[in-house]
Amino acid sequence: MGLSRTLPIFMFVLLLFSGATLAEPRIALQSPVVNLTSFQVGYYIDDSQALGFDDARQQSFKETSSTTTLGTNARVTWFRIPLDNQTGQELALNVHLPHAYHVRSVEFYQERDGQLVHSDTLDLEDVDASGLMFRGSAVYPITLPAQSSTTLYVRSDAYSHQWFALEIFDQEHSRRALVGVANDIALLVGMMVALVFYNLLLYLATSKIENIYYSFYLVSGLVWIALSYGLVASLFDVYGHEVFMLNISLITMPIFLLLFMMAIFETRQHYPTEHRFLLAVLIPLCAMFVWGLFDISAALKPASSMALIMMTVTLSVSVALLRKGHPLAKYFLVGHTLFVIFNALAVLFYKGLIEPSYLASHGTGLGIMLEALMLAFIISHRIKILEDIRASQEELKEQASTDPLTRLHNRRYFSTEAEFLLALCREQKRPMAVMIADIDHFKRVNDTWGHPVGDRVIVRIAQTLKSCCRSRDLLARFGGEEFVILLPDADLQQAALCAERIRATVATTAFQMSDGDAAHLSLSIGVALVDVEHDSIQSALDRADQALYTAKQDGRNRVAISEAAAAA
Repeated sequence: MGLSRTLPIFMFVLLLFSGATLAEPRIALQSPVVNLTSFQVGYYIDDSQALGFDDARQQSFKETSSTTTLGTNARVTWFRIPLDNQTGQELALNVHLPHAYHVRSVEFYQERDGQLVHSDTLDLEDVDASGLMFRGSAVYPITLPAQSSTTLYVRSDAYSHQWFALEIFDQEHSRRALVGVANDIALLVGMMVALVFYNLLLYLATSKIENIYYSFYLVSGLVWIALSYGLVASLFDVYGHEVFMLNISLITMPIFLLLFMMAIFETRQHYPTEHRFLLAVLIPLCAMFVWGLFDISAALKPASSMALIMMTVTLSVSVALLRKGHPLAKYFLVGHTLFVIFNALAVLFYKGLIEPSYLASHGTGLGIMLEALMLAFIISHRIKILEDIRASQEELKEQASTDPLTRLHNRRYFSTEAEFLLALCREQKRPMAVMIADIDHFKRVNDTWGHPVGDRVIVRIAQTLKSCCRSRDLLARFGGEEFVILLPDADLQQAALCAERIRATVATTAFQMSDGDAAHLSLSIGVALVDVEHDSIQSALDRADQALYTAKQDGRNRVAISEAAAAA
């Protein structure tokens, strides 16, 4: 009976002991070649943030991977790594913390046979004092005697989230790891730098404010990527609180994204409801930015919640604009959805809710890059839309000022442009003349060969008039078979010679009316001088029209000069 009662208790204790053993895996080193990048370690979260080494090692450690994320609440965390050198020689190793650039401090403690044999501290505010920092990675040398066991404790004090990675190398593998280059991050940064310069040039060319907002959004994302993934530390060898302040880019990035949305969609002018929703998110973000200038750590605490709210609002606004038919909304929705998905992975990673992975740890950077590319497409697409609108407006303007049959200017355009030319000649004291030309007996053409042939005749004569005029002359069809020509920098004699040249050209031209049927036509032309000092275009046209009537009365196919113009 005693044994039956004691055995379950013994098995329970054995299971507990076995569980503790599993939670404290030992790393057996059986070769001088050491290249450990993934293994199990123990961890303990120090909520008090005040435990010393002697107290910390007495705590109950949990098991986790050597690359782990414990969230924003694990500000101070102890890690325990038991190492067994099972070789017959002493091992000189380097322990790497490749993400040490984003913590406040790291402390190392070596325990052997229950005794502390060595300790060292890396203070990111004074990295030179320890000599443990190299290109953003903390490098702690450790020597393991042959056939010995050593337990390494690492205390990590993070500014915000505990994103921990630990690697153990021999000297050769350590050197290779330290000289390696993060090509993926360098590519992201390079692409974003190119986009920044491109959009600044676009702003200089177009003066569109959305290009500035987009450029600042890119700069914010660029700063955060370079900071979060160690480029700032690697390239500039700077650390500490001043560098951590650059995390304010996590606040400026959504600010400029919201401003970009307001500008590109013109929400203030066309979508007041959506504009108010965007403002409701923008204002608190601006307040967080001001807060972050004084206490960045405190300002970043609600950043995840604020990011969730912002993503919800921006996605909702995008859907609303899509339903209202905005041509750019679908592209923004695609880009922003990718941003939300990848950033959601990153938030879960930083909160310690999912296991580390490349997509999770690089989620924000990938999300920023994908959205940046889509926003660049939106800008280029909007430019195309604006160009199409401008082209349509120009076409409508041309249609409003052009005779549809001859493609000459119409009466409306002539009236506007003639006043401008008159004012110019008056200012520069240059002469000006005007003539009116009319096709003789044009009704016979329509009656004999039909209106389509008549239209062809009008087009042919219009081409003739255009060929006989100077580039600076203003030629227009006034209607029917009547044409008007305004001649700046031409006196009465020069205008009369031009009119005669036109009349003679038409008179000697054979017009093809139908198959094998040709005819000769003629013009009657009235010419008048414009008194640029006292005259108006209309009064000059009236005199030219009177001269045209005289030419008709005198037998047609002739040029008549206004007597009033001659007297002037």
